Amino acid sequence: MASRLLGLTEESGLSPGESELAVNPFDGLPFSSHYYDLLEQRRALPIWAARFVFLEQLESSPSGVVIVSGEPGSGKSTQIPQWCAEFALARGCQVTVTQPYPLAALSLALQVADEMDLTLGHEVGYSIPQEDCTGPQTLLRFCWDRLLLQEVASTRGTGAWDVLVLDEAQERSVASDLLQGLLRDARLGNLPGDPKVVVVTDPALEPKLQAFWGNPPIVRVPRGPGRCPTPTYRDTVPPDRVEAACQAVLELCRKEASGDVLVYLPSEEEISLCCESLSREVGTLAIQGPPPRVLPLHPGHGQAVQAVYEDTDSGARKIVVTHWLADFSFSLPSIRHVIDSGLELRSVYNPQIRAESQVLRPISKCQAKARQLRARGAPPGSCLCLYPKSFQELEATPLPQPRVCEENLSPLVLLIKRRQIAEPGECHFLDRPAPEALMQALEDLDYLAALDDNGHLSDLGVILSEFPLPPELAKALLASCEFECVDEMLTLAAMLTAAPGFTRPPLCAEEAALRRALEHADGDHSSLIQVYEAFLQSGADKAWCQARGLSWAALCQAQKLRGELLELMQRIELPLSQPAFGSEKNRRDLQKALVSGYFLKVAQDTDGTGNYLLLTHKHVAQLSPSCCYRSRRAPARPPPWVIYHSFSISKDNCLSIVSEIQPQMLVELAPPYFLSNLPPSESRDFLNQLREEMTDSSTESESSSTQEFRDACVLQ
Repeated sequence: MASRLLGLTEESGLSPGESELAVNPFDGLPFSSHYYDLLEQRRALPIWAARFVFLEQLESSPSGVVIVSGEPGSGKSTQIPQWCAEFALARGCQVTVTQPYPLAALSLALQVADEMDLTLGHEVGYSIPQEDCTGPQTLLRFCWDRLLLQEVASTRGTGAWDVLVLDEAQERSVASDLLQGLLRDARLGNLPGDPKVVVVTDPALEPKLQAFWGNPPIVRVPRGPGRCPTPTYRDTVPPDRVEAACQAVLELCRKEASGDVLVYLPSEEEISLCCESLSREVGTLAIQGPPPRVLPLHPGHGQAVQAVYEDTDSGARKIVVTHWLADFSFSLPSIRHVIDSGLELRSVYNPQIRAESQVLRPISKCQAKARQLRARGAPPGSCLCLYPKSFQELEATPLPQPRVCEENLSPLVLLIKRRQIAEPGECHFLDRPAPEALMQALEDLDYLAALDDNGHLSDLGVILSEFPLPPELAKALLASCEFECVDEMLTLAAMLTAAPGFTRPPLCAEEAALRRALEHADGDHSSLIQVYEAFLQSGADKAWCQARGLSWAALCQAQKLRGELLELMQRIELPLSQPAFGSEKNRRDLQKALVSGYFLKVAQDTDGTGNYLLLTHKHVAQLSPSCCYRSRRAPARPPPWVIYHSFSISKDNCLSIVSEIQPQMLVELAPPYFLSNLPPSESRDFLNQLREEMTDSSTESESSSTQEFRDACVLQ
C-alpha cells in the first residue's frame, strides 16, 4: 500500500513538461497549467520536505494516530489534507478535516480545491453552518469542528470518513478537545472500521498532545528558509489602540514598503473602526499606484474571505484587519508587515452566576510568536508590537486558554449524554473543566426536562440535542409547537443565533428614526421578528440595511438558518403553525414559549428605576442601551418583570435582548423545584406566594366544578 500511495503522490507532482500526459487521479481530467504554477509554490513550502515521512507514518502508525507539528505558515493546513486525500483515494474512502472556525473551513476548501485542480463542491467540499457545499463525489471535506461533533452525536451522523484531520489543535476549541477525548477512548460506535486520526498543531502544544495520545509518531515540519523579523516594541501601551494601529499602517504606506499588511486588534468593534478610519485616509496618500484595499477579517464579515485571498490585478496593497481568528487558522503568504496590539477580547462564562463577561486580556506567548511569523520571509518583513516587551513576558500565558474551561458546557453535556458515552465527569479532556461548570450544566438540563430521573436523556432531551441551538433556545422552539407560534419562534431562533444584526449605534437622527420604526412595543424579541419581516419585505436589500445600521450579512445568515431549522422540524415531524404575528393571542403564546425555555433568565425591577435583580443569583443589572425600553422617548416606568437572552458582567453590566413578562406566566411554566431552589429574596417570596394563590385558586375552581357536577346529578 505504501509504495502504491507514493507512486500516486509522485504522479500528481509531474513536471510541467509532462502536462500533456498527466491526468488528475481525482477526476480523470488532464491537469491545467494553473495546477503546475501552484505546484511550484507548494513545493517551496516547509511542509513539503516532510511529505513522504508523513505518508509512511499515516500508513504504518500502530495506533492509527499521527501528530503533525509545525509553525504557522509552513503549509500544514493546505498540504496535509491533500496528502490524506491521496491516501483515501488509494483505499476508496473519505477524509474530513476539522477547523475551529467556519470561515477557516470555507477559505481552506477554496484554496485546496484550487491547488488540486478540482471543482469545489464535487471532489472537495465544505460544511459550515447554513451552508453544505458537498456532493456524492466529495472525497475531501472541510468542516467546522462543532458541526462535526453535532453530526457524531446525532443519529443522523454518517461517520462517512476513514481519515479525520483535527487541524489547529492549539486553538483549544471545545469541539476539537472533546473529539480528541472521544476518539482516544474509542467509543464512537458509528465510526466505520478503524479510522486514522491526524492531529495538526503548533509545536507549543506538542508535548501535551503526545502524552494525551500515548506517544504516537510525530512528524515535525522543518522551519522554512525565510527568517522571522525581529519585533519592534513600543515603550508604553498606547491609550488609543485603533489610532496607533492606523498611524502605523499609514506610515508603512508612505514608506511604500513592499508587501501586504496584517493588523491585529482585540475586537470586531475596533476592527470596524480601524477599517473605517483607514478607508478614509488611504485615498489621500501621495503614493504611486492604486490606493491600498482595506479588508476586515472576522466572523461578521464572512463575505470578505475571498477578497482577502484573491489576487489583486491592479497591484493594490491589501491591509487586512483582524483579531484572534487569524492567529493560526489563516495563512496569508503575501503578508510582509504585522501590527500587533497584543490583546484579545474573549467571552468567558461564569457558571456560578450564569453570565458571560467580555475579558480583554493579553494574548498567549504562542499567539504572539505566531503573529510575528506571519511576516517571515527573505528578507524578513516587519512586526510592530503596540506594547512593551515586558508586557508580554510578564502577563502572557504560554498557550491559549482552553475554551472548555471558559464556555457554558450545557450544549457539550447534552451531546455527551446523547451519545451515552460516559458520565460527563468521566470523559477525557486535554484540560478538565471545573466540576462546578459540569454540575451547573447538568442542573440546567434537568430544569429544562432534558434529563430523566436516572440522569439520562429524556425523550425531550433527545429532540433538544438534534437542534444546532443552545438548549434553552431549542426548548423554547419546541414549546412553540404546543403554543402554536412556531413560525414566529423559528424567526426569533434564527435571529438570536446569527451574528448581531446591529453593526453600530445610529450615526445620525435619520438613521435612529428608521431604526426606531422597527421596534415593537412588546420588547426586543418581537422587535427582532419585526426587523426580519421588514428585511424580507425590502427584498433583502443591502442598501435598506445600511440606511438603518443593520448587518446585511447577519440577516442573510438568519434567513439561511431559519430555513435549516424549518427543514429539521419537518424531518423529525414536529407540528408547525401558521403565521399570526401581531395578534393578541400570538403575543401571549410567544411569551409562553420564551418563558418555557428561558425561565432561568428572568429578572425583576427592584425599585422602579431599572435596577434588575436576577433571580438565579441575586445580581443587579441594567438594561442594555440598545434595548427598546431604553430608546423610547416618552418617560415610562421600566417593565417590572423581564426575560432576557444574555447577561454580561463586563463594563456595561447589562441585560441584552429583553422583553416584559408576567410573573404568573413564570409560575405556571417554570418547574416548581426551580422556583423552590432560587436564592432567598423578595422576588422568590413573591413568586412562591403567587404559586400558592394560583394553586388555591385552581383547587377552588376544581372543587366548584365538582360540586356543580354533583348538583346536576341530583337534579337529574
